[in-house]
Amino acid sequence: MTHFAHLLLMLSLTIAVLGTLFCIVSLNKAKTYAVGLLEKANLAITLCYVIASCILFFGFWSYDFSIKYVHDYSDLSLPLFYRLTAFWGGQAGSLLFWALCLVLCGAYFQSTEIYKSLSQETRTWYLLFYFSMLAFFGVLLTTYNSPFEVISPAPSNGRGLNPLLQNPGMIFHPPLLLLGYGGFTIPACLALAQALSKENGSETPWHICTKPIILVAWLLLTAGIVLGGWWAYMELGWGGYWAWDPVENASTIPWFFGTAAIHFGFIEQYRNKAQRFHTLFMALTCVSAFFATWLVRGNVVESVHAFGSGGVGYLLLNFVIAATVIVFAVIFYMPNKGTPFNGLETKEGFLLATAVVLITISLIIGFATLWPVISKLWTENSVGLQAGFYNSVILPLLTVIIALLTFCPWLSWKQGLSHGRHFLGVVLSFLVFMGVFWALFDVKEPLPLIAASISCACMISWALYFAVLKYPLAKLSPVLVHISLAVMALGVAFSGPYKVEQEVALARGQEIAVDSFKVKLLELYEGRDRTGRYDFLEAELLVTDKNGKEVGISQAQRRIYASFPQNAYAEASTIFSLGKEFYATFLGLDEQTRAVLRLSVHPLVNWLWIGGTIMSLAPFITVYAMRRRKLENKQEKA
Repeated sequence: MTHFAHLLLMLSLTIAVLGTLFCIVSLNKAKTYAVGLLEKANLAITLCYVIASCILFFGFWSYDFSIKYVHDYSDLSLPLFYRLTAFWGGQAGSLLFWALCLVLCGAYFQSTEIYKSLSQETRTWYLLFYFSMLAFFGVLLTTYNSPFEVISPAPSNGRGLNPLLQNPGMIFHPPLLLLGYGGFTIPACLALAQALSKENGSETPWHICTKPIILVAWLLLTAGIVLGGWWAYMELGWGGYWAWDPVENASTIPWFFGTAAIHFGFIEQYRNKAQRFHTLFMALTCVSAFFATWLVRGNVVESVHAFGSGGVGYLLLNFVIAATVIVFAVIFYMPNKGTPFNGLETKEGFLLATAVVLITISLIIGFATLWPVISKLWTENSVGLQAGFYNSVILPLLTVIIALLTFCPWLSWKQGLSHGRHFLGVVLSFLVFMGVFWALFDVKEPLPLIAASISCACMISWALYFAVLKYPLAKLSPVLVHISLAVMALGVAFSGPYKVEQEVALARGQEIAVDSFKVKLLELYEGRDRTGRYDFLEAELLVTDKNGKEVGISQAQRRIYASFPQNAYAEASTIFSLGKEFYATFLGLDEQTRAVLRLSVHPLVNWLWIGGTIMSLAPFITVYAMRRRKLENKQEKA
């Protein structure tokens, strides 16, 4: 089976390379009569990846430890749902899964009516870029990072999955990110294709052709990042919900580029401007996904959960450089209509400013993450930038974005205000919230005060905008996205600066005050998981408020896994609250057998997950509205 799977990957590489060459020859001779053959080749590649992926899934399901990848990331004690999701737990499997996401997105787009309505020349250009990426994945998966390497004789058991990955976040976080990466590849290829096609002006623009794919890719990437933050929050060793770790940073870079491209898309859709910027940053969204892959898998920077290089680092870097050069060459070739932008006092200006700030944030995160590599040019003792740098630079810029989005709805496209009274009402609400947070909640730090106040004003602004203007259902998505972003910003404004944390050692029956809570160690328990995967030591804590009323019982654990006996892992415990959430991590026992605990209080932290959930689901409303409109149009024609 493994040899057959490897042959399938070799076959997909061969077809992708031949398809790329065939596209080049066809375009060079100005003949695109073989598009149908190329599309059949794409379906053949898709089938190869689907079957190969099923074989790897079956290997995990059947405990086939003769497959080295299965042996390295699973064992006999691992539950089925973690065993199957170990598919993307390592480097080779995650690359295979990304390639699978890409071919599935490509096969879906190829089956749509709007794709079939494109000219043959545009489809040939599209398939040229698309096959080039598939060929690159084929090289990675058949040379340096084959997931079907065989061990002979087969071991009786595997090494097991890293305990940090044995979390529900593992089931959803990586595949959502990779589906988002794969989804953004389709509009990027089509955008470049239409930029080069002579039929560009006579067919449906790429951003309309691929709008459902763009929205779904964006929401999947958003959901993946939010779930990654939640996963990190539940694994305190990863630094709360956001530690500016290189792997965390990597996933945000394509998100910021993609979000900027969407804002350029609004300018193109409503003002017929920014075509080159829109094409550029949609293409760079795809390139930045490969850049993020290089950061995670290229052994570039140290991270608590990065992969080793495995020989793919230089290949990925060269691909990113080559792709970037090609993108800028295409944009240079693309005709420029030369229509100037309106001033900053217009809706167009605010959208442009928002996109520029998003791109600036993405570039800062990229350079800051690479700082240990860059600094090696002049020093041997290079160090990475700490969270304090990111917080002092990025958080103010994010606050600027919230401010731009707060007032943008009330500006006209051409000049000045379109709804002056509502604009003044939003300004007044911002000032009122500043007074409330200052006087009643004792928020005195400038940045949290401004961020929290502008976040609340942003929620009011967009809710009022939708209520007053009475837009149709399709317009509800951007309203909910911006409101949910403000909800998340409110959570960040309080959960970061006003988090209270202390490390304590408690004996049985001892009590200590943490912020507005009182914490008492009731008992220490030893035990073994019923599946036998790990032994644990548990600290049972009674948490009460300042009046002595019980808030809840916290059960933090220290675990030693059978597959990883050399390390102990913390399993944090939280007591849910929409206000101040109590959080406990069991660090171990001291010489007096007292429980050493890290206790913390996170104000409004759950509003991040609430806002993130709404933000991830909201674009489905637009997708649904588009499908319904399409069906209605079909019925009218019938």
